[in-house]
Amino acid sequence: MIVIDNLQKRYGKLAAVDGVSLTVEAGELFAYLGPNGAGKSTTIKILTGLTRLSGGGASLGGADIRTDPIGAKRQCGVVMQHVNLDNDLTLAENMDIHGRLFGMDAPSRAARAAELLDYVGLAERTGSLVSTLSGGMKRRLMIARALMHRPRILFLDEPTVGLDADIRRRIWALIKTIQGEGTTVFLTTHYIEEAEFLADRVAFIDRGKIRALDTPAALMARVGAWAFDRLSEGGMDTEYFPDHETAQRAVTACDGCLTLRRVNLEDAFLTLTGKTVR
Repeated sequence: MIVIDNLQKRYGKLAAVDGVSLTVEAGELFAYLGPNGAGKSTTIKILTGLTRLSGGGASLGGADIRTDPIGAKRQCGVVMQHVNLDNDLTLAENMDIHGRLFGMDAPSRAARAAELLDYVGLAERTGSLVSTLSGGMKRRLMIARALMHRPRILFLDEPTVGLDADIRRRIWALIKTIQGEGTTVFLTTHYIEEAEFLADRVAFIDRGKIRALDTPAALMARVGAWAFDRLSEGGMDTEYFPDHETAQRAVTACDGCLTLRRVNLEDAFLTLTGKTVR
């Protein structure tokens, strides 16, 4: 559904995206995980026509982003990191404008908007101004708006940034429901637990390059199964072990403050890239 071939974006000497190649299958939820400034948002901007590439290429649903940009845009819905709703319009009006941009007729726009606002739990706020919504409600409205024209691909750029844990998990459930109905989802995030919980596959990106790409389970297995953390003068040292028995023996033989736990995706990112996701 998404094919990216040696994608590049340069700003002078800075390579924001530096030779990225990957594919995303139909119906897959693919996570692009990396620290701020890694190239995540720039990749989405290129794929969705918001900025020009410097080299390489890509296609969305078979439509080449260079030779058929309109066809590529019709394949996707986009939820950007920053809220870009019109605060002076109602929820219904924001949805209606999006439908007009994609050539939907009036009856189709009204029916689809009502369906989607109910789907994201905002049906009772249809006539409210966007300015009256909470941050979590605005995020749900942005997702609903992106789905208005029934896209085959949904791009989510840091969709839960700045939200509290409860609202984030509600949006996670919504994203998984959308994927379950057949939509391909391309998610960028710097929240480790978000990628670990949601994604079928994860790409670690740092300084514009993909450092590793696999399922969350396979990436974690590269590090080990169990870990213990020990306080040291330099901060925190972590050691990894293939099984609980080996880890327990190491803990028993070691002095100091220890926490024994299962390996998580942050361990994999730190080990494979040499840095944390922040």
